[in-house]
Amino acid sequence: MLARLVKSPPLEIVFADGSHRMVGAGDKPALTMRIMDRPTELKLALNPELALGEAVMDGRIVVEQGSVYDLLDMLVAGLHVQTPSAWVQTLGRARTAVRRFSQNNTPAWARRNVARHYDLKADFFKLFLDEDMQYSCAFFERPDIPLEQAQATKKHRLIAKLAVEPGQRVLDIGSGWGGLGLSIARETGATVKGITLSTEQLAIAQERAVAANLPVEFKLEDYRHTAGPFDRIISVGMFEHVGVGYYRTYFRKISELLTQDGVALVHTIGRTTPPGATNPFIAKYIFPGGYIPALSEVTAAIEQEGLIITDVEVLRLHYAETLKAWRERFLARRAEAVAMYDERFARMWEFYLAASEASFRHNDLVVFQLQLAKTFDTLPVTRGYMEK
Repeated sequence: MLARLVKSPPLEIVFADGSHRMVGAGDKPALTMRIMDRPTELKLALNPELALGEAVMDGRIVVEQGSVYDLLDMLVAGLHVQTPSAWVQTLGRARTAVRRFSQNNTPAWARRNVARHYDLKADFFKLFLDEDMQYSCAFFERPDIPLEQAQATKKHRLIAKLAVEPGQRVLDIGSGWGGLGLSIARETGATVKGITLSTEQLAIAQERAVAANLPVEFKLEDYRHTAGPFDRIISVGMFEHVGVGYYRTYFRKISELLTQDGVALVHTIGRTTPPGATNPFIAKYIFPGGYIPALSEVTAAIEQEGLIITDVEVLRLHYAETLKAWRERFLARRAEAVAMYDERFARMWEFYLAASEASFRHNDLVVFQLQLAKTFDTLPVTRGYMEK
């Protein structure tokens, strides 16, 4: 299986019985991976997408030369140019067939799923996020700019696309720790309501709103229960948690909440390939109930609910650079993560950040920004206002 993925430089595998195998072209291995026991070998063969992450997390696979990121970068790059085996394709079709069940994000299940990830200690996220705690794709005008600058640029571009005017009412669906909502109010003079399902995020967002003394309120609220109207609606990094069975519900609610001359902006991770299923490791350990949509799935739901797509932008490689910054910051303070939780948790997060970066760098993942309106003449007909 590994021989199909690894081309150059070579990878050395040390098996549980002590035997060695070299795959890929070259004389000296750039990486050495040790498999600690025979059951792990079998699991890797039967369900590699889940078993690799679990084995790294449990210490049953150890990268002895190189890093976890180096290994995943090599494997994901190989996956991008190599057709998956028939067995892996079969597993993917099976996961796709049951995805509506696994993404049954009723209000109660959505709250539970959010708690699994976003209700981790805020001090943990502070280990690797920027000071404003932006937990979504930044905008890198150059790869070498600081993360803080890239996140500030991202927020500025989002606010410009919304074309917010003073005094307008803005809804932030999935408001996180409050940074974007506070920036909107500060930069535009609008009144902002942010909603989240994370109690940990809500507490910090509310503290920040009081300290900033801005017209911003944050509530623990499901988007399906929100009352409007709003002149502007923004959602950043939340749509991935809606679930394919609720896409029409989500856009129907946006249409219901939006004024006739209103504007909505949805920023979401997306895939450039046809609809599929969530990676099993991510679904089990990182984002239960989550799914990265194909653009075709999103636009179909938008069209069915009577909204007009007024602009689409695809951000390529920006999330790879964002994740690189997060991963490097996380590794620099990894000992603190272990102290907060444990070694297994730290290995899980290192794998998650590394796998995500490699996927955005080599595979089919991008970020979609979709601007929506109800009428054709709501916004200027050229994009100059977005560049302010």
